[in-house]
Amino acid sequence: MNLAQKTFELARLYGLNPDHSKGQNFLIEAEFFDLAIAAAQIKPTDTVLEVGPGLGFLTEKLSKVSHKVWAVELDQKLAELLQARFLTEKITNVEVLNADILTVPDNFFANLDYKIVANLPYNITSIFLRKFLTAKNKPQSLVLMLQKEVAERIVALVPHMSLLALSVQFYATAEIIAVVPAAAFWPQPEVNSALIKIILKSENELPAVDAAAFFRLLKIGFSAKRKMLKNNLGNGFHLSPTEVEKILVESGYNPKARAQELSLSDWLILFAKFSDFVL
Repeated sequence: MNLAQKTFELARLYGLNPDHSKGQNFLIEAEFFDLAIAAAQIKPTDTVLEVGPGLGFLTEKLSKVSHKVWAVELDQKLAELLQARFLTEKITNVEVLNADILTVPDNFFANLDYKIVANLPYNITSIFLRKFLTAKNKPQSLVLMLQKEVAERIVALVPHMSLLALSVQFYATAEIIAVVPAAAFWPQPEVNSALIKIILKSENELPAVDAAAFFRLLKIGFSAKRKMLKNNLGNGFHLSPTEVEKILVESGYNPKARAQELSLSDWLILFAKFSDFVL
């Protein structure tokens, strides 16, 4: 029996109907589970935080290669199914937590040295990334199943930068591991997905700037996507376009540049010029 057949059989046995409001699309192609595990480079001593375990097929695979798996499942029925299944199958290194990952308190992760593997509901991607990229105790890495378009935005380069790309690239490096077609899920979503690996930078690798102030600058820079950067910065800091243009030129940038045309290193240079306004 292949993974798709196992998924349909479990859904039938337990009367499961995937809940669109909870972003439930079950992966039914086992090769992508294997790719996710390989990308995560899990060692026998590792603790893994899995978000959205669904029917537990990836969870079971993770349990065989790691020390412990924390499986956080929002859906109570699925969480109870997983608890019963792992008890019956005598899988003892999996802890199922019936909770919303976005509301799990930060102190839960305080003493964990962990990696994240997740097939995320796509509607929580941005807030999920913000939670874990800025956590006091950050994961070593994240291997995530995301909407393909979002994954491509995260790894974007100039001239296609965005707030999302810069936010992730400030804290981490990212690469797309594989494109996952919509047909690999049940129910089939309207978009393709992608596996992406995000590796957190060490404290020494992070830009040596006030992060809150830096992101205030970015938000002002991206405040009106179609406008030139000098206009957005001028409006945000109550400066004339001429004053901003002078700063851009002195910094070596095209005065007609738009926010998406600047890399993270470019923004860090500009931050030094505008720090008096944002700090």
